[in-house]
Amino acid sequence: MKPKLPSFLLMAALGLPASADNLSETYRAALAHDAGYAAAQAAYRAAQEKTPQARAGLLPNANLNANIRRNDVETSLGDSEFNSRGWGVSAAQPIYRGQNWVAYDQAKVSVQLAENQLKIAGQDLVLRTATAYFDVLLAQDSLQFIHAQKAAITEQLAAAKRNFEVGTATITDTHEAQARFDLATAQEIAALNGLEIKRRALHTLTGKNVDTLSILVSDPVLATPAPANMEEWASRALDGNLQVLISRQAKQIADQEIERARRGHHPTLDLTASYSDNDNQNIGAGTVDSKATVIGLEFSLPIYQGGLISSQVREAVANQEKARQEAEDARRNAALQARQAYLNVTSTEAQVRALEAALASSQKSLESTQLGLEVGVRTNVDVLNAQQQLTSAQRDLAAARYDFLLSVLSLKAAAGALSAADLEEIDRQLLAAK
Repeated sequence: MKPKLPSFLLMAALGLPASADNLSETYRAALAHDAGYAAAQAAYRAAQEKTPQARAGLLPNANLNANIRRNDVETSLGDSEFNSRGWGVSAAQPIYRGQNWVAYDQAKVSVQLAENQLKIAGQDLVLRTATAYFDVLLAQDSLQFIHAQKAAITEQLAAAKRNFEVGTATITDTHEAQARFDLATAQEIAALNGLEIKRRALHTLTGKNVDTLSILVSDPVLATPAPANMEEWASRALDGNLQVLISRQAKQIADQEIERARRGHHPTLDLTASYSDNDNQNIGAGTVDSKATVIGLEFSLPIYQGGLISSQVREAVANQEKARQEAEDARRNAALQARQAYLNVTSTEAQVRALEAALASSQKSLESTQLGLEVGVRTNVDVLNAQQQLTSAQRDLAAARYDFLLSVLSLKAAAGALSAADLEEIDRQLLAAK
């Protein structure tokens, strides 16, 4: 009796009605749904507000005030009670505030840094989408290969039983085929579960129930992206890697922070103006109304703040060295990532070629073994082994092809050149699933 598959796995195998999506369509769904990327967009919008906030320190500010009071005054000349009310407006225009100008320059660099952080989040989403997409395709391929293997084993099991009944084979062949069939059933259950898990992961990323995806063509064109030189990619990474650019901008902000701290010693100069109107002041026996208009310059020179400014300068210098070291570390890591990614591309490309040859050899080996079984020079076990070898070669080749495509995307990300257009290039290697 054949073991039954769990019902939820059968439902996963059948899948829910959905249209076939290619990689670019899947990425667009992830772009609109992924919470991590949405958070990065919000962070960028928040960072953009640093510029108007810093610019506010260079622009005029104005205040309006008003009051109404009940006054009870006791003096040596006598006591008095009276009401007073008044209002006023004041404004100030900074003429020279050195720290504010540096803070404005820092804010502009901070916005550029945040923009690059958003680009990194975008590249990460491209890689996560491609990984989740190919994980589903590989899980589908693995299930398909296991189904084919199970079908072949079923035929071998039936043949072994017939041969045993007519006395041309021993019970050992039947037991061996039954064991392989049971193992294939267990692998089928695991493959169905794995496929459901990968689909769930893709659904979490995109918010869509996409059970039908465009699949890789049977003979894809896989070539190392130009230039075919590892050191050139490392050089590109030193100039274009987004983490390198961010570290440079962080270093620039740290440089500016030293200047901002030093300008704490500088004087400040503001143009000020105010107007006030107060009335109903009962002084003695009468009421006094007053209006005043004041325009002037306010100058301030810090002389001593307990060593605060000098300490802030030393802190900024230390942070500058920290930023310099982090920038150097980012450069080294970018070059390393580019070299590793390039080696992964060339390695997986070679693996694909080798596995294509291995698959062809495994197919011929199976055909020869089946022919040998017919003429009596091979056993049923030999055929089962050859079938298993063929399935393994098919699965390994499919995995290597997906790994190659992901390695190419990782290489471009290391150089800071990854974009959605790279997914469109992969779409040319895909065809709609039937």
